[in-house]
Amino acid sequence: MTDWRPSSGPESAARRAAMLRRLRDHFENASILEVETPALSFAAASDVQIESLEVRSVLSDQPLYLHTSPEFCMKRLLAAGYPDIYAISRVYRDGECGHRHQPEFTMVEWYRLGYQLAAIVDDALQTIAAGLGDPKLARNAVVIDYRDAFVRTLGVDPVTATIDELAGAAEADLSLRTALGDERDGWLDLLLSTKVAPGFLHDRLTVLQHYPASQSALARICPADTNVADRFEVFIGPLEIANGYVELTDAALQAIRMESDRTTRERRGQPLRPRDESLLAALRHGLPPCAGVAMGLERLQMVHDKTDDIRNVIPFLFEDRDE
Repeated sequence: MTDWRPSSGPESAARRAAMLRRLRDHFENASILEVETPALSFAAASDVQIESLEVRSVLSDQPLYLHTSPEFCMKRLLAAGYPDIYAISRVYRDGECGHRHQPEFTMVEWYRLGYQLAAIVDDALQTIAAGLGDPKLARNAVVIDYRDAFVRTLGVDPVTATIDELAGAAEADLSLRTALGDERDGWLDLLLSTKVAPGFLHDRLTVLQHYPASQSALARICPADTNVADRFEVFIGPLEIANGYVELTDAALQAIRMESDRTTRERRGQPLRPRDESLLAALRHGLPPCAGVAMGLERLQMVHDKTDDIRNVIPFLFEDRDE
């Protein structure tokens, strides 16, 4: 018999609603405008770490894609002259399901015009603290550079270490070495998730900033150090709850990165997706200097509710389907 009952109760829904009220109050007090963006697009994110869900429509002979983030459309709004903006959106990512992931979840994303890295990091901390209703979290946060975190935890420099050194730090056996090969960023991601992040304090926020330039995604390269990008993530313990950038505004460089992603996808046998030409056109028109943050609402509630399982904070799971 199919179990139709929700996985979480009205108390969890009430806590979620209270978090949303606090977040909206926070954004309103900061004069940040709420916007909505479409979930369907003919283009998809090129990021090799993210897979889009493809859908079909009788209105088109081409596939459509459910957005993995409202980011591209929000940048088009900024390029068109919108002020600071935020969106609270349902987003979709294929292949992500487990204790920390669901293929459908809620993302809180916002952009601040003219913000540099230190300012957007502080803004993210203030927003997270507001959502959790705990101001001291922002005051007591730890901010550390990605490179320093690796050196302190593992004694290896993520910028200069050889693949053998990274594999040694991961205590990798032959099968893992074969699986990851010479994928430097794959080794770094593995070390971050299994060795570095587990050492972050569980009672305070940790900001990991200045990711390697090879992991810049949609962030600009740091003006003071071309080895790193103006990208950061916010953790509490090992749980990542937000990801932010000082945004790349150069259309030509963004197109090069998209093509590089496509090459990597082709090499790995991942699906190839149409790139977002509207985003590139908006960048060519002129995206003003800005910085943005994306935060998972369910992850934030996991912190609030003191649970390590995302399934405790949502009423309907991807697994809840008829056999």
